[in-house]
Amino acid sequence: MALDMIKEELKLKASKIKLLLLDVDGVLTDGRIIYDSRGRDSKFFDVHDGLGVYVLHKSGIKTVLITAKSSKTISPRAKDMRVAEVFADIFPKSSLLDRILKKYGVCSDEVCFVGDDLVDLSIMRKVGLPVAVANAADEIKEVAGFITSCVGGRGAVREVAELILKSQGKWEDILKFYAA
Repeated sequence: MALDMIKEELKLKASKIKLLLLDVDGVLTDGRIIYDSRGRDSKFFDVHDGLGVYVLHKSGIKTVLITAKSSKTISPRAKDMRVAEVFADIFPKSSLLDRILKKYGVCSDEVCFVGDDLVDLSIMRKVGLPVAVANAADEIKEVAGFITSCVGGRGAVREVAELILKSQGKWEDILKFYAA
């Protein structure tokens, strides 16, 4: 398929997105988990990814986090970004999809999921726009409709947010808001 046709197909899929679902470790973070001497974990989140999620929220596109692992570090970051909901300790992640579709009043073609590893495979096969971060497992890249140029936790989510907003003609409004 010609590159222009692929780009147009991607823009068309992104233009339909009403809900963004994100994995956490390896997508919103760089995948490293640091434990202190008391067994508490720390994660690194990228500020550009956070602003991407926030501007999606401002544009009427909700974001939901779905992670196979729970962590106390996720909730405060999710609140900062205006994430609609967080689901932790979920496996398989696809087990939540019907519930999420019903709750947010969307169909699977209107959902984008960004993942990086095997635990994301089941849900990626069921959404309209499956996205893999640049450093995702090969199996995830194989099912992805788009592979980011940025690695997880280092701008990949921002890249997806911009793709969605630009495809929907909302990016200029975001720029105007921040330039005012």
